[in-house]
Amino acid sequence: MPTFDAPDGTRLAYHRKGSGGDQPLVCVPGGPMTPSAYFGDLGGLAARRELVLLDLRGTGDSARPAELAGFRVDRQAEDIEALRAALGLERLDLLGHSASGDLVLAYAARYPERVRSLVLVCARARTAGIDFPVERRREALELRRDEPWYEDVRPAFERAVSGEADDADFALLDRLSYGRWDTAARTHAAACAEWFDEEAAAAYLAPGAFDGADAARAVLTGLDAPVLVVSGELDGSPRPDSAAEVAGLFPRGEHVVQAGAAHNPWVDGPDDFVRTVAGFLAGGGR
Repeated sequence: MPTFDAPDGTRLAYHRKGSGGDQPLVCVPGGPMTPSAYFGDLGGLAARRELVLLDLRGTGDSARPAELAGFRVDRQAEDIEALRAALGLERLDLLGHSASGDLVLAYAARYPERVRSLVLVCARARTAGIDFPVERRREALELRRDEPWYEDVRPAFERAVSGEADDADFALLDRLSYGRWDTAARTHAAACAEWFDEEAAAAYLAPGAFDGADAARAVLTGLDAPVLVVSGELDGSPRPDSAAEVAGLFPRGEHVVQAGAAHNPWVDGPDDFVRTVAGFLAGGGR
């Protein structure tokens, strides 16, 4: 297991999977603050492209920072730059999922010359001043009215919105993160729940994390790199039209909606996901 030191001395780990391509795809996990193990092989993408899976500080095989403030999302952008240097790469092909969209966008805004391509998968974009209101999640919930679990999930959702949800409610809400609540989805959701670090997640989004959104957005709107934004047809955060807004920030941005997928499209439809991302990386976005 290779490791490297972040600028503050925190020892960080990453994992290599697969082969292919002229350089690896660096994958940054979401959660926030979930170990990179939840990526698996990204639905088989590792058969087409070498993956470098970063364990963010305090997750997986990476050490915790000396201070809780070290978890804040904008500060972790320097960890990605340290990883780039450790890999000996001039520029990165970079993938961020969910909450790590904020992190990879923070990196791209700080080091635009180091980004060769960017893949945003069901990704947040608060770094660029774009947020996804909770009402849009309710829209996605209503798309699932025919699911056998809908009548149980709907009140759990309302309790979550009002801040009254308990662990059982959040377990029910996991169904909304997948296009099908099958064995693969259940296994993935259980692992994510086990690994989730609530304290680190809160620190990731600590006050001040997005204070530089206007400046970051100004850089990102001029980013000279191809950007692929993947959204799930059934996802509530982001809804596809919100993901299209994110793609529209970039001069070379494109948006693909994966049919039948929710928040984890490589779990819902691995073949579709691999086809989309591998095709983009092979040159379709360049």
